[in-house]
Amino acid sequence: MEKTSRERQIYKVTIIGSIANFVLLVFKFVAGVLGKSSAMIADAVHSLSDFVTDIIVLVFVKVSAKPQDAGHDYGHGKYETLATAIIGLVLLMVGTGIFWSGLSKILAVSRGEEIGSPDLIALIAAVVSIVVKEILYRYSVIVGRRVQSQAVVANAWHHRSDAFSSIGTALGIAGAIFLGKDWHILDPIAAVVVSVFIVKVSIQLLIPCMNDLLEKSLPEKVEKEIITIIKEDPQVADPHNLKTRRIGNDCAIEVHIRVYPDMTVREAHVVATGIENRLRAKFGARTHVAVHVEPTKNE
Repeated sequence: MEKTSRERQIYKVTIIGSIANFVLLVFKFVAGVLGKSSAMIADAVHSLSDFVTDIIVLVFVKVSAKPQDAGHDYGHGKYETLATAIIGLVLLMVGTGIFWSGLSKILAVSRGEEIGSPDLIALIAAVVSIVVKEILYRYSVIVGRRVQSQAVVANAWHHRSDAFSSIGTALGIAGAIFLGKDWHILDPIAAVVVSVFIVKVSIQLLIPCMNDLLEKSLPEKVEKEIITIIKEDPQVADPHNLKTRRIGNDCAIEVHIRVYPDMTVREAHVVATGIENRLRAKFGARTHVAVHVEPTKNE
């Protein structure tokens, strides 16, 4: 996929999401205040975090798409990894906050305190949020996987986490409205359950980011595939000292190969270039490939 097309799709899906998030968070705040629902106000704060992460994606993806320069010999791909990590951290903090808030309300009810009943407008806002955020999730995750963007996929999960949060909010509000004050505790219980899912998603996003930032090698299966591609040329012997890592959504591959000692420099260069071209054809045009050529050992 061409670089400009990838950027265009990322910007489009993120801008659509950010506009929807802004409209939703305003609607939720108004519904929360008018409907006297603390749960809906908290849900609005969650939508605010979505809006902030949309801005982060727009800024960091633009930076990550910049070509290599004097200060970044390997390009700017890890800025997108950093954006994904920030989204993961925001999710972790939001999930933890929802958990603590829900737990505090459960403890308050257990001490005999009462939680006020919200109005119908708060329930309507929660239902609208569920529908809109699930649509945004499905749209974003399809685009993110198509353009192979970690940040867009991470942002898609942030949309879904907001939908999960709104489900919990809707259940709690509905229970409080239709079942009476004895069931007001459903709101914080649902919030705690939802928060666990949010924290789980945040950890699933953060682990691969940490692996990339800590220069973890590509999976063993991928490294075996790299060796197989290198060995396609019969003039190449003993590929060794393979080193791999990710740079954002791109790969970096370094390897040593052996060729016949009587090869000219030009011939050895052609062999190395052929390896580079085959690897880039498999793993993407922006794959960093470095091939070190050595003579075969004397038997």
